[in-house]
Amino acid sequence: MNEPPRLPGGGFAAWSRDRLAEARRGLDECGDVWQLEPGVYVAAAAGPCEAVLRRAEDFPKAPSPLFPPSSNGAPTAQERLHAHAARMRGLRAQAVAARVGEIAPGAALFADQWPTGQDVEVLPAARHALAEIGVRYLFSEDAPALLPFAARLFLAREVLVRPSRWEWPRWVPTPARRFRTRQQAAFTDALRPIVRRRLASGRPGDDVLGQMLQPSSRYGPLPEEAVLDTLPGITVATFEAPTRAAGWILLHLARHPRAADRVAGEAAVLPADPAATTSAHLDELRYTQALVREVLRLYPPSWLLTRRTARRTELAGYTLDAGSTVLVCPYTAHRDAREHAEPDRFRPERWLDGSSSPADPGPFLAFGTGPHGCEGAALAMAMLTLLTAHTARRHRLSEPTGPEPGFRVTTFEGLATPGLRLRATARDPVRSRPG
Repeated sequence: MNEPPRLPGGGFAAWSRDRLAEARRGLDECGDVWQLEPGVYVAAAAGPCEAVLRRAEDFPKAPSPLFPPSSNGAPTAQERLHAHAARMRGLRAQAVAARVGEIAPGAALFADQWPTGQDVEVLPAARHALAEIGVRYLFSEDAPALLPFAARLFLAREVLVRPSRWEWPRWVPTPARRFRTRQQAAFTDALRPIVRRRLASGRPGDDVLGQMLQPSSRYGPLPEEAVLDTLPGITVATFEAPTRAAGWILLHLARHPRAADRVAGEAAVLPADPAATTSAHLDELRYTQALVREVLRLYPPSWLLTRRTARRTELAGYTLDAGSTVLVCPYTAHRDAREHAEPDRFRPERWLDGSSSPADPGPFLAFGTGPHGCEGAALAMAMLTLLTAHTARRHRLSEPTGPEPGFRVTTFEGLATPGLRLRATARDPVRSRPG
């Protein structure tokens, strides 16, 4: 069997905690695929990363253990398929475009409430704003009742994935897992009467929950437990990774004032009443969308994805045994010089061609790709684009003075900027307008 080169200097546990430099060095020195430790491989270049994500039969995505099915029984394979199709009716790009006016007010409120003239910790405020937007997108008028439970679900997830010296078997009821179970049950108990009320009224609604309650011509109605079991994970997902992304985006607005000025000028087309925002307004934010994509290219929130081989298979000329772990690294794939010119340079214009319409500068894996690509990619892009536009239109951002950055970089479970503090200065609204 051909073996990829091994990455010098340590195993998976040490490397995955914070070694972005090691990841980049591995791409430069070890090639497209390398062996990290026995049975663990890294797909680093864009081609192998895309191949793994698209070949779901060879490299299936394992079900998330974070919010397991309730004790009433796991959904069947058919119910999972039905639930996915129902969710996507509410999350596909056309559905998101039709509801831009429901997303924009939360983004504008985030900018409006940012206090000026003081250093503010960014991630908690961004998380709160994005949670309100995401939960409202899922549950509409029922969002206020569910938002506190969604916040505690997020906290349970954070506690559960916190690094630990011990790797306990999944059946061991650790304190973190018991806390997760309690918060998941509390969320489900709050959601159950909402589901029953909507079904009894005959008006399921046109939000994501409503789409899941509408019978399918192929499958019929989803069982109640299948609806309830699938929603904790998607609820947290609407704001978890977007919060990590928002931190990097706002940091880049502070570090690249000319790019921020261009976003502010573009955002002048947005209506004074954010609820009047339409998909046409969103489409006009071409440079803003390019900036968001460029930040996601450089700092993908999910920088390392895990797959396990279902059978003996080939990857980039190497033979991998069944049961091998393959780590897909969008961080290095996005910095592959064969696919992206000047890969380490922040250059939003790479996503635009001469007519300022979207171009194709190379693979983009911030939301994954293939059968298991992120369900909420369109929603996340709309949320982040509008948050960026409203913030830049309202404020100039800057970092605290000092020799060191005012944040840490963490890589465990996602690429984030905890502790990030930025200062906002009110922007002259006249200068925000183009021309």
